[in-house]
Amino acid sequence: MALDQVRIASRRSQLAMVQTNWVKEELGKAFPNIDISIEAMATQGDKILDVALAKIGDKGLFTKELEAQMLVGHADIAVHSLKDLPTNLPDGLILGCITEREDPADALVVNKKNEEYELNTLPSGSIVGTSSLRRLAQLRHSYPHLLFKDVRGNVITRLEKLDAGNYDCLILAAAGLTRLGFSHRIHQLIPNEISLHAVGQGALGIECVQGNSDILKIIKSLEHQETSQRCLAERAFLKELEGGCQVPIGVNSKIEGDNLILTGMVASLDGTKLIRDQTKGLAINPETIGIDLANTLKDQGAMEILEVIFKEARI
Repeated sequence: MALDQVRIASRRSQLAMVQTNWVKEELGKAFPNIDISIEAMATQGDKILDVALAKIGDKGLFTKELEAQMLVGHADIAVHSLKDLPTNLPDGLILGCITEREDPADALVVNKKNEEYELNTLPSGSIVGTSSLRRLAQLRHSYPHLLFKDVRGNVITRLEKLDAGNYDCLILAAAGLTRLGFSHRIHQLIPNEISLHAVGQGALGIECVQGNSDILKIIKSLEHQETSQRCLAERAFLKELEGGCQVPIGVNSKIEGDNLILTGMVASLDGTKLIRDQTKGLAINPETIGIDLANTLKDQGAMEILEVIFKEARI
């Protein structure tokens, strides 16, 4: 029997809904005879807004509720910001598709009074808002004279806090700002030399039930090969280092000819220790490249840095 419907599980946040509606529209164009619906819900990460993400310590903060809907048969697929999707998925679920990524760079957004500055010229003591340990560690490493303050809430809420004067600037994902129509707020794209981005940042991941070939065939219509190869290398790197969303691990990837070049970083929370290296290999073997780079960083002391972070998280 031909498939006649696809039910999408999504977070309820504005950015998540923009992303999920894009998936719905694109699938609708490719399969006009299929009824596509969205079931939106709040996840744990959406509900707990008064605690820093790093202190909650759950790698599935923004995904578990969506995955539960698929496992009990109430949804066929779930749309995620790929950077939020853990590298270890629940039994019975797979990452079925990776869409073409937006610019994965981190972006500097400033309060109006700081429009004359870029990241490297901000005055000493400027308050930088970020909820990411990865951004925090790298920026502390390069700019120890700046002050860093946690910021939670959706993108619009964070921008409101910035404009109200609670922060001098924010560090946000350029992709999220662009998808929400706030690309004009991007004051500076932060160079990779300063801040490597999160694994999967800028791409969407579509998760589905393993073994459902009809659903997999449908969502594969949105697969972007180059993005998929880059993100699979990044995710293999992260998985080999046993890192979750809230660990200071950063990456950058690019494809040149037949090769995929992957750069990776591990840093201590205070930014005083930062290990960074690069490897390359054939793009058709992305996971191998990610694992090789992870082992290179392990040889340079990455696990010793991460063990300290894991230990502090357990205290």
